[in-house]
Amino acid sequence: MLGINCSRTALFTTNATVFNAMGCPEAAVVCGMNITWVLANSTAQDADDMCLSEKEYLAMFLGPPRSPEFLPVCVTYLTIFMLGALGNSLTCLVILRHRVMQTRTNYYLLSLAVSDLLVLLLGMPLELYEMWQNYPYLLGEGGCYFRIFLFETVCFASILNVTALSVERYVAVVHPLKVKHMTTRAHVKRVILMLWVVSMLCAVPNTSLHGIWVLPPKFGRQFPRSAMCHVIKPIWMYKLVILISTLAFFLLPMLIISILYLLIGLRLHRERMIIVVETGCSFGPESLSRSHEQKRSKRNLQVTKMLCVLVVVFGLCWAPFHVDRLMWSYMSEEHHHIFKHVHIVSGVLFYLSSAVNPILYNLMSSRFREMFSHVTCYSNSWSARSSLQLTQRSTLSEKMPNSI
Repeated sequence: MLGINCSRTALFTTNATVFNAMGCPEAAVVCGMNITWVLANSTAQDADDMCLSEKEYLAMFLGPPRSPEFLPVCVTYLTIFMLGALGNSLTCLVILRHRVMQTRTNYYLLSLAVSDLLVLLLGMPLELYEMWQNYPYLLGEGGCYFRIFLFETVCFASILNVTALSVERYVAVVHPLKVKHMTTRAHVKRVILMLWVVSMLCAVPNTSLHGIWVLPPKFGRQFPRSAMCHVIKPIWMYKLVILISTLAFFLLPMLIISILYLLIGLRLHRERMIIVVETGCSFGPESLSRSHEQKRSKRNLQVTKMLCVLVVVFGLCWAPFHVDRLMWSYMSEEHHHIFKHVHIVSGVLFYLSSAVNPILYNLMSSRFREMFSHVTCYSNSWSARSSLQLTQRSTLSEKMPNSI
C-alpha cells in the first residue's frame, strides 16, 4: 500500500491530486478533519499538525498525560500522609478525649489539626490523581470546584487559626486580667466557627474563576480528552484574586503574628527580670507568692516557645506555596522550567506543614508528649493508675488559664 503524502505541496495541487488516494486530504477524511477549512485557511504549521494522531496532538500542546515526576513525588507524599494522618488524628483524639487538654489554646490546635486532616485525606489524593492523569479530568465541574474550594478554605482557615492563636497568647501573657472575660471556652468556639465561615466565603472568588477547560477546536475536530480543571475566566481576574489573598491571608497575618510574639517576648523577659530581683528580697508568704509567679512565667515561656516555633515552621512551609501561585500568575513562558521545580517543592512543603505540627507538640510540650504516650503505648492498668493524676491536674489547670 502506498504511503500517504502529507506535505504542503501535495495539499495544494490540482483537484485531481487533491482527491487522489496518495494525497493528504484522504488521511484528513480518515481523521475526521474538515478538508474545506484546511484548503482555505491552512498554514505551514497546520499542514504539519493535520495528520497527527489525537494523542500526539494533545501531547504537543498539553505535555505528557502523566507527570514525569509522579513516582518520586508519590513516594514523598505517601510518607507525609502516613505521618500527618496519624499525628493529627492523635492530636484530635487526645484533645477530645481528655478534659485536661481542652484548654483555649488547644481548641485552636484542634481546629488546625482538622484543617491539616482535610488537606491530607481529601486534597492530597486529588493532587496525586492529577499528576497520574493530567488530562482528561474525569471528575467534572463539581470535582473541579470541590478541589479548588477545599484548598482555598483550608489555606485561609490555617492562617486565621494561627493568627487567632497568637492573639490568644498575647492576651493571656500581656493582659492576663482580661483572659476570663475575653477568652472563655464558649468564646473560643464561636471564634473558631467564625474563622471557618470566613474562610469558606473567601474561597468562593477563586473557585468561581475555575472550570473545565478544553483545547479549542481545530481542523473541524473537537478535543474532549483535553479536559482539565483550569482557570476559565479572564486571567487578570485570577491575578487580582491571588495577589489580594497573598497579601490578606499570608503577608499581613505573618506581620501581625511577628509583632505579637515580639511583644510577648518583651513582656516575658521583663517579668523574669522582676521575679529574679524580688525573689532575692522576699521572705515568708511573699516568697511563696513569688514562687507561684515564677512557675506561671515558666509555663507561659514554654507554651510561647512551642507556638513561636510552630509559627516559624508554618511561615517557612507556606511561603513557597504563595510564591508558586504568584509565579504561575505573572511569569512568562520562558520561565516555565523554573516554575516546574518551584511547584514540586512548594507542594512537598505545603503537605509537610500539615504533618509537622504533631511532631512539634511531642517535642516541645511535656503534656502532649504524655498524652500521646498514654494513647499509643501504655496499658490499661497504667491508664487506671494515672487517671487520678490526670483528674487532679485537670482541676489545677482550670485554675491556671495559661496552661496548655
